[in-house]
Order: sequence, then structure tokens, then C-alpha cells
Amino acid sequence: MATAPVADQQRLLEVQDADLRIQQARHRLETLPQLAQIAELTGRAADLQEDAIARGAEVSDLRREVTKAEDDVQAVRARAERDQSRLDSGSANAKDLQALQAELEVLKKRLSDLEDIELEAMERLETAEASHADATRQRDAIDAQIAELEAERARAAADIQDEVADIEAERVLKAEGLDAALVSLYERLRDQHGGVGAAALQGPRCLGCNMTLNAGDLRAIESAPADQVVRCEECGRILVRKADA
Repeated sequence: MATAPVADQQRLLEVQDADLRIQQARHRLETLPQLAQIAELTGRAADLQEDAIARGAEVSDLRREVTKAEDDVQAVRARAERDQSRLDSGSANAKDLQALQAELEVLKKRLSDLEDIELEAMERLETAEASHADATRQRDAIDAQIAELEAERARAAADIQDEVADIEAERVLKAEGLDAALVSLYERLRDQHGGVGAAALQGPRCLGCNMTLNAGDLRAIESAPADQVVRCEECGRILVRKADA
């Protein structure tokens, strides 16, 4: 059976405590609340960006539509002005004047229709521009939130990293000079059991798996030499007994 000095076995619990605190700190680092918030906001920002792009395309299309409507109105208005000038001049013969008068009536109706089209297009453009501006504002606001959260995350991460560095330095001191075979066994078991390779025996209970040992196993552990490295029969972790056991 493996043996190790009783003092080393006791110190192993201090190493285990440091390892657990490092593990917990790293878990906090990986699960900072800002990370989930940033991920959610990034998704919303992406959706708003797509919406802003779509709204921008709609605005561009409507601006072209308004420009065409304005050109159409201007063309008909110019034609009507020319006809009106000819009609007012009285230089044409009666037949031509009658034709000009008829054409002016048609142009007047056409101009009214085109102005309605122009107005409707301008109203749709105004609505689209407002929607595009709103989507852009929302995206910019979320971008600002993300930047603020990134700064918070960086500060929190730096604090945790400093904490980990301090605990790691503490662990080095705790592990210094420990029995090499004991440490090797501990590291192997720690890898196998979620970061816990050694646990205290508290009464009949292993604090590693929180299982109560049966009477026979407990008697065997209690009767073993103090320097013998004993293992939990339930979980296999190193069991560290009280120093006076």
C-alpha cells in the first residue's frame, strides 16, 4: 500500500482547497453574466442591422421613385406651360387652338394624377426614412450597450484573473515539498473526478462523494497505519484522516 507522511496528507487538503478555488474562479470567468448579455444583444444588433439594410434599400428605391415622379410632373407641367403660352399668344388657327385647349385639359388631368402619385411616393419615402432612422438608432443604442458590457466584462475578468494568480501562488507554496508519489496520485484522481482528487474523512462520511462508508470499510481505514494513503471505497478519492487518527 502507498504511504506518505501524515503532514503531507493533511497539506494535500490545503492544495485541494486551492485547486477548487481556482476551478471555481475559472468557472466564474467562463460564465460572467456579461457574456450572456453580450451574446443576446449581439444577436439583436445583427437583426437590427439586417433591418436597417433592408430599410435603407427601401429608402433608395423610394427616392428613385420620387425622383421619377418629380420628373414626370415636371415634364407634363412644362408641356402644359408651352401649350398655354401658344394658346395665350393666339397665333394658331382656330383648329389648332381647339386642339391645344383639349390637350391642356388632358395635361391638367394627367398632372393632377402625377402630383397625387408624387405625393404618395413622398409620403412613403418619409415613412421609410423614419423607419430606417429608427432601426439605425436602435442598433447604435445596442452597440453602445455592448461596448459598456464589454468594458464591464473586461474589468470583472481582470479581477478574477488576479484572484486566480494569487491562489496559484498560494497553491505553489502549499504543494512545495509534498511527497511526489502522493501528488502524482492526487493529480491523476483529480483529473478523473471533476477536479477533486482528495477529500477529508468526516466521521463515517467521505466529503468527496458525500457517501457514508460501510462499517467494514471504516474499520479497515481506522486500523490502517497513519501514514498509509487510504482511498474511499465509494469514489476512489484519497481519504485524508484527522491527524490524530
